Amino acid sequence: MQWYYSKNGSQLGPISTEDIKAKLASSEIAATDLVWKEGMADWVPAGQVGELRSSVATPAAAPSLETPTASPAPVTPVTPYSPPAAAPGQAIQPSAGGEIPNYLWQSIVVTILCCWPLGIPAIVFAAKVDGLKARGDIAGALAASKNAKTWTWVCFGSGLVVIALYVILVVVGGIAGAANQ
Repeated sequence: MQWYYSKNGSQLGPISTEDIKAKLASSEIAATDLVWKEGMADWVPAGQVGELRSSVATPAAAPSLETPTASPAPVTPVTPYSPPAAAPGQAIQPSAGGEIPNYLWQSIVVTILCCWPLGIPAIVFAAKVDGLKARGDIAGALAASKNAKTWTWVCFGSGLVVIALYVILVVVGGIAGAANQ
């Protein structure tokens, strides 16, 4: 059986069952890293897969230098993990994030029609979004998307200001020209 696993947002594999068990035993794959094989409905943390659970490395308990004087702290419940849905070969997306817009066409249009000096940063940030998303850097992709949107609006707004100033100057010039005649 061929397994796929996700490490630091990157999908790796396929590897055999023996190889994935060896990687789990050596802690190369953590119990929290997502795994998938054909027949599974979704990506699941390796520590939750029955046939892999016995191979998960458990950290050795460090010897305590202090003598316990109080009872251990109560265990807080863990919220259930909802793994992202992605088939092998697809980038793993955030489960609640949805699609991350890149604003590329919008930034190109406002750069051409409004104010090219302010449109260049919009295009640069917009061009970064898909690459960051493909590498699994969802936080970076979201930040680049937000910056692209901001610079697109700044460029659009500055274009509107320039157009408004031009209209005002034409109207005032027309009134001044008519008054001089």
